Amino acid sequence: MPTPLAILRADPRTAAWLAALEADGPPDVEIVLPTLETLLDLAVPHEDVNPLLALAGDLRADPELWWLLRRCVQRLVRGIGAIDDPFELPLLPDELGALGRYFHAYVFIAALPYVRAYHRERDIPAEVSRRTLADLGRNLAVHRRRHGVGGVLHTGWLKLHFRGEVYQLGRLQFQRVTLGSRMGAAASLGPGAPALSLHIPDFSGPLTPAACDDSLARARAFFPRHFPEEPYTVAICHSWLLDPQLADHLPDSSNIVGFQRRFRPGYRDEHASDGPIEFVFGDPALPVDALTPRTTLEHAIVDHLRAGGHWHTGNGWFPL
Repeated sequence: MPTPLAILRADPRTAAWLAALEADGPPDVEIVLPTLETLLDLAVPHEDVNPLLALAGDLRADPELWWLLRRCVQRLVRGIGAIDDPFELPLLPDELGALGRYFHAYVFIAALPYVRAYHRERDIPAEVSRRTLADLGRNLAVHRRRHGVGGVLHTGWLKLHFRGEVYQLGRLQFQRVTLGSRMGAAASLGPGAPALSLHIPDFSGPLTPAACDDSLARARAFFPRHFPEEPYTVAICHSWLLDPQLADHLPDSSNIVGFQRRFRPGYRDEHASDGPIEFVFGDPALPVDALTPRTTLEHAIVDHLRAGGHWHTGNGWFPL
């Protein structure tokens, strides 16, 4: 039977990534495996607690997976706090089974001491740190909702939390970014200017105007205090929630339409993504004919698709 590293070398999705880790040299990080208290702090769903605790022993006993874990953690926390780090954490091949699906959860858990130390250096309140890093639990819940088994879904998204780039402040999450050329031109700031990218996490209640106002008020106080060297003057967002077509299908009083009104137009993106299938119905692979709408939003999404339309990822900005 092939070893874990042999499986990774044979898969073109992970072969180059593995070679980059091998080139990094011996790691000098301490590895912390999960405890029950750690998993509860990270809002890990109860269905995933026992597997994560049980598989930790198998991970520790496998010299190749332990080798991989140590190098992933070293690379993840290197230069922690920097924006736009290119390091990737690709999903592992199916041949690695449950341990492969959960592998990156162990990477993020082992990175906890480093990101918490970074948060302390920035004087970030403990409750903000805890709520931000608890997105790991939300990610595990979304994976199980979509696939019916435990695992980590969006590794590239979670790495931002564990490198100090994303913060949960009330209903919204805020990512420290620099503007690209198109959004920089739209906001009249130019590429490379600092900005806060808004994200709307799942399982967090309605996107009410009051909840958004509260989050933005927190962000306006939080970033000047904890990142004074980064002058954030604009907020941006790239999301299916900003597709202007939604305003043609939803009532004027809907929270989504109200959220859209906060933004000034960014740039036109003609690429169809049909993102609502993933974010509203839970699985981007679901065929339109299999969708069973119940809410006003779900009916709007399905009716538009069945009429031959497509949804797009919208974008916009507003001054902070």
